[in-house]
Amino acid sequence: MKRFERYVAIGDSTSEGLDDPDGRGGYRGWANRLAERLAAEQGSVLYANLAIRGRTTRQIREQQLERAVAMRPDLATVVAGTNDVLRRRFDPMTFGADLEAMQQALVNVGATVLTFTLPDLTPVMPFARVLGNRVAQLNEAIRGACARSGAILCDFAAHSVSSDPRLWSDDRLHANSVGHARIAEALAFHVGLPGTSDAWKEPLPDRPPATFGDFVRAELGWTRRHLLPWMWRHLQGRSSGDGVREKFPELTRIT
Repeated sequence: MKRFERYVAIGDSTSEGLDDPDGRGGYRGWANRLAERLAAEQGSVLYANLAIRGRTTRQIREQQLERAVAMRPDLATVVAGTNDVLRRRFDPMTFGADLEAMQQALVNVGATVLTFTLPDLTPVMPFARVLGNRVAQLNEAIRGACARSGAILCDFAAHSVSSDPRLWSDDRLHANSVGHARIAEALAFHVGLPGTSDAWKEPLPDRPPATFGDFVRAELGWTRRHLLPWMWRHLQGRSSGDGVREKFPELTRIT
């Protein structure tokens, strides 16, 4: 297998690791899991994670890309777009251009670049139905950017298991620990790490359907705990990433 000496992750809350608790008050996440998997195979890897929750693709390009390129990674993950889709206006062409520019800049310094599409969240969050067209445009822009830059695409949108609510956290926007583990396994598979397989795309076991009462209680609870606070924060012009620092701002050896 190819040896990766320096792995750098840039992005938003997805790459930061929400909602995969590390047991120490922070988040582990698929990027940490991928770095740990690399270290287990190779003995060690230098790892930096510059991702910060709430960042749009343009903010990631402006605030994280230059630093990532300066680290001269030979493996990089560039995952963005969720916060763009949730904004009042979404321009898929601008998003795609920003994503491609980041991918190309990292490819140009010799990095193998990975990214992935956003699955259909309607089974997880019925409210997401109103975003369906935006998510489809986002994914087409991601596919196009990868085709032009040479980045490796993990197309989660093509696999129904990605929309299984059991892989998503209580806020319905972030993967839970099981979901993060699957993402890490999928990316490890796409770069050809030994011992990987396509088991990450296998469906979970069947489960009894939820009752109408269960559905109503779940929707009311989610609205109270997550939707209304999110709306209030955005009305005030605040971001979940205000005051948040990077988990691994410098290359750190993982063994």
